[in-house]
Amino acid sequence: CWKRAYYADGAFSLGLTWSWLCFECGARVSHAGLMPKFDVPAILRSLPIVAMDEASGAGTVQSYRDYATGCRYGPQWEATNVRARFDEVRVPMLLVGGWYDYYAGETFANLAALCERGAPQVRDSHRVLIGPWTHGINANTTLGELDFGSEAIAENDCTTRWLECMLAGRPAEEFQQAPIRLFVMGANLWRDEHEWPLARTQWASYYLRSSGRLDLEAPEDEPPDEYDYDPDDPVPTLGGNHSIGPYNPGLYEMAKPGPYDQRPVEARDDVLVYTSEVLARDLEVTGPVSVTLFASSSAPDTDFVARLVDVYPDGRAINITEGVIRARFRDGVWGEPQLMQPGRDYEFTIDLQATSNLFKAGHCIRLQITSSCFPLWDRNLNTGNDPATDTEVRVAHQTVHHDRLRPSRVVLPIANA
Repeated sequence: CWKRAYYADGAFSLGLTWSWLCFECGARVSHAGLMPKFDVPAILRSLPIVAMDEASGAGTVQSYRDYATGCRYGPQWEATNVRARFDEVRVPMLLVGGWYDYYAGETFANLAALCERGAPQVRDSHRVLIGPWTHGINANTTLGELDFGSEAIAENDCTTRWLECMLAGRPAEEFQQAPIRLFVMGANLWRDEHEWPLARTQWASYYLRSSGRLDLEAPEDEPPDEYDYDPDDPVPTLGGNHSIGPYNPGLYEMAKPGPYDQRPVEARDDVLVYTSEVLARDLEVTGPVSVTLFASSSAPDTDFVARLVDVYPDGRAINITEGVIRARFRDGVWGEPQLMQPGRDYEFTIDLQATSNLFKAGHCIRLQITSSCFPLWDRNLNTGNDPATDTEVRVAHQTVHHDRLRPSRVVLPIANA
């Protein structure tokens, strides 16, 4: 939970953590409907981040400040590591997730840990159900700008059915035969699976190429792509995989979760766009998604954001899943942060969580590369200073390589039958 909801590989989940801790859970506000009215965009841009509680009128909120200063994994986060206690689980668990929430990848990690370390007598009884939702099951078939059809609400009674099954002492197979039931977006249907990743997965590398191409053929000698990232003009959050809710209307308008047409974002000079050829046949992507990025920066620390997009024949570019890496944590969030040497090339792995989406014939696969997604994640100020207390802003010049020695790519789990 810490590694994705509050921090995503080092990047602070600013919008959610600020609003949740300072207001939704704040002692000064009894419930979300009583949140004060203020200039949300101005507050979110206020620096330093650690003082945003006071800047927004919530006073000093120690829990928020603890989170804002906790970018490294350490003792303060150990209590939230539920997987460390899975050996205590003695009852079957139903894990419900959404493809457009923070926790799609964590849902499957939890299932694997329960099956490995939970009580042997219930290891075969845990179930996963993951649908076209954000943080909670949708009441209707529409999320963001997509309608997923009537099947999208077919499992809306799952928690009730699960409890009825368990409390009556019936086996988990009566609720759901297979361990995993997932909704395949694009095809808009539910399907049962027995393992994760799927046994039939074929891993395909789509390489970044010159002129904005995304290709199965690896590059040879190609010039890099470049852009400037200015923290004073960050790329805005437009949909996405998160759980920022409508309890703060000002924030929600800036960062609605779910699938949205990304063309306004892609028109910016600080967003690199790589697109495949038009697909001749349906291509199902189901499983974990990751990006290997070879890049350099003029800054000692910066962020790189990657987003997988489904491009429709009418031009709509619908976001599927996304991820971010804070450069100082490129070797992991558990060790000592390592700043970069400006101008030096580094290899970054960006975790795009997991998804299940059918890219239909006539569509294209697209990958976006940029350096911000605000206010979902805090702006990296590019200085290398402490992100919680920093107030200095620098522009970073970013270079993304895609050549024979530095083959930047997205790795997709292809699950066609």
